[in-house]
Parts: sequence; C-alpha cells; structure tokens
Amino acid sequence: MSDESDDEILYPNRGSAGERDDGGRVSRRALLAGSAAAGTAATAGCTGLTGGDGSGGGGGQEGPPTVFVFNTGDMTVSVIDAEADELVTTTYLGATASFPSNQYIVEQLDQSRPIAWLNVDNGVRGVDVASLSEEASFETGSGANWQEVTPDGKHLIVSAREPVHKQFRLDADPSSETFGEVTGEIDRKPEGGRGDHSGPGPCDVTIHPDGEYAFVPDIFSDTLTVLRIDPFEIVTQVGVDPVVDGVDAVSPWMDTAAWNGDTLLVENNEGEHGTESVWDVSDPENPEEVTRLTAEDDLGALPLTSEIGPDSKTGYVFTANSQDVTVVDLESNEVTNRLDVGGSAFVGTWGPSQEKLYVPVQTSDEVKMIDHAAGEITATIGVGSKPYGATAGNVRPEGDTASDLMASMAKLGVEFANAGTTYCIGNCACGHQL
Repeated sequence: MSDESDDEILYPNRGSAGERDDGGRVSRRALLAGSAAAGTAATAGCTGLTGGDGSGGGGGQEGPPTVFVFNTGDMTVSVIDAEADELVTTTYLGATASFPSNQYIVEQLDQSRPIAWLNVDNGVRGVDVASLSEEASFETGSGANWQEVTPDGKHLIVSAREPVHKQFRLDADPSSETFGEVTGEIDRKPEGGRGDHSGPGPCDVTIHPDGEYAFVPDIFSDTLTVLRIDPFEIVTQVGVDPVVDGVDAVSPWMDTAAWNGDTLLVENNEGEHGTESVWDVSDPENPEEVTRLTAEDDLGALPLTSEIGPDSKTGYVFTANSQDVTVVDLESNEVTNRLDVGGSAFVGTWGPSQEKLYVPVQTSDEVKMIDHAAGEITATIGVGSKPYGATAGNVRPEGDTASDLMASMAKLGVEFANAGTTYCIGNCACGHQL
C-alpha cells in the first residue's frame, strides 16, 4: 500500500478543522460527563447502580449484564441489556472511545469495580461506568492510544503510537494508593521506523491469558513485539515479510490473543486489501507465524480488529471495507464464513456471558449481535450516531434526566464544547487528529 493510502486510513481527519479550538488543537474536558451526567453519583456513597432484579446493587454483587457502545458522532454512550438484547438508553457522555479495553476487563467490570478504560484525546482514562464520571486520566503524548487490562486487574498496558512511540504500564487497581499512576515505561523511539517514521509505531496491545506477557504489533517496523509485564521490558521481537505481490510492507496494526493462550490473531494493513496472520504463541517468548490469510483465501477487506470465540476455535475479524465480519476456523486456519453486517464495522465486544458478540456498525447507527453457537447474526439494535468502540460488564448506570436530555439535543445536532474525542481508523467521525 502506498504512503498516500496509508495516510488516508491512519489519518482520516488530516486537514479537516473538525472540532478544534482557535489554536488548532482538539479540545478536551477534564470530567467526561460534566456535572449533568455525573448527577447519578452526586450523593456520597451512591453509585447509581441498578441490580439485576431492579433493586439497588450492593458491593461485590454482579449487576445486570450490559454492553456499552461509544457513539463517535454525538459523544453519547448507548447502554444495551445483554440478556434481552435491547437498548436501555443512550445518554450523553461528553467523550467517546474507539478502542476501549474489552477483553479481560469484561469479567472484572461489576458493581464493586466499575472502572472501564477508554482511549480519549491524547491519552487514556478510567471511567466509572456506574456514574459516568472520570476516575483516572493519563496523557501519553500521543493521539493514537490502545490499552488493555491484565487478567488479574492489576495493570493497564498502553501502546502510544506516534509521535512518542512508547509503552506504558499503569496501576489499574482502584483500591491501590497509586491507582492510575505510571509504574513502567519503555521508550521505543531508538528502534526507528520505516521511511521517515521516527519510531516503530506500537499499534494496539493484547495480553496473554497467563498475565505475564503482552503482544504489540508495530505498524512502522513490521515486527511483533513481546513485552514482559513484570518487570516491564521487551522480551523479543519477530519480523514479518510481505506475502502480497508488489507490496514492501506488512504494517501489522491490531491483535487479539486467544483465551487458551495458544493462538494470536494479527491484522495487517498489507496491500490494498489487508491480510490476517495466525500466530502460535503457546510459547509466548517465541511466537511463530503459522499462516497469513489474504483476499485469495476469502478474507474480507480492511481487516482492522478481531475477537476470538470463548472456545478459542473461532476468530471473528472485522473487515470494514467489505462491510462484513470474516469468520476464521482457528483449527484449520481457513475462512469459513462472511457475515454481512450491512455497513462498516471496525470493532466488537463479547457480552459478559461470552455467548454473544456485539458489533457496532458505524455507518448505519446499529449494533449487530452475533450468536456464537448459531454462527449467525440474530439481533439488530439501534444506537446513537456513528457507533465505533464497545465494551461490556455486569454493571449499569442509572438513568439521568439531564444527561438523557443532552443526548437528545446531541442527536438533533446541538454541539457541546470541550468534548473528548478519540482516534479512529478508516471511516471516522471522531474529529480527532494526532
């Protein structure tokens, strides 16, 4: 793929005024929801949670299974009941996220620990999804950030792409005195990058289920980097070569580790179509690429992110340019199906039961629900404007009249100042620039 095409995908808002202040910077807010949406937590000791039976939830108890969808078009969050697969509400958040943490955090996100991690503006933020208020914030120095929580919930691992090219480890334990603080940092600029890039471009991060290693695809150096989480350091790097004719770069950019720890899926911005790598990571310190799927294997176009089924036997690759989800058998390493979602979908998230995969379709303002056992789309749920990122958990915010009113106004085109934007890839309405 040419540099010009790369620019179109990696920097979809370049040259657009978007939602900028007079100085050309993207505006931001310190508190995501502002005083209106935070009203659900205005009373000391009240989290505004609703229990599964409709009663107020107690500490340590699971609340109702919920999916959170972040709408980049109007800075709202749509709350979906993951049992009934129905929209509960769309409420104003005042910020949006394209790639929220959505793997191990789903089973951690409950009434006793309602902190979700989002990529907002030039950093990451810990948000209490019960009160829709910000609890932690860290500026990485980059507008392109990805983050994931370790299986034990102790650490948040962050990839910050250009211009800083850094890896961060943050304290993700809300009960810790150092919650939200940096506990480790790796400067990767000295590695350099392809062409005029000043670093390798760490893009996305996924964590091995043993909790000891993280995998980072490097888009500007064609490498897969393995990090040890404690101590925080680089263990190894594996280079990858192009397989598409006439292409000189693989450009790996997103990845997902399987629940059983044997397999890693890596999405590559390789060529006009994109490719998908299947890696053997049963020995995390020595990953080996097993196969590379291309258009000739019926892979959909622009593979961006992926999720892996609870049995670790099925991969779901979100192929936005062909408006579908490519299904991969991870035992035979073959494409077995293409599920038409009727628009461009860039990410997805498992619900708390891991039986259903929720896929925001940005171009149709809907979420498609894939039933894993059935292998097909079984529900369509209308949400807010231009949905992109999603996560889930067993906790739900109580409705708030003021924030619901703001959501209604946002749908009508009313713009609010100081909205927290996010970095997107592809068809992006986030208004954010690096």
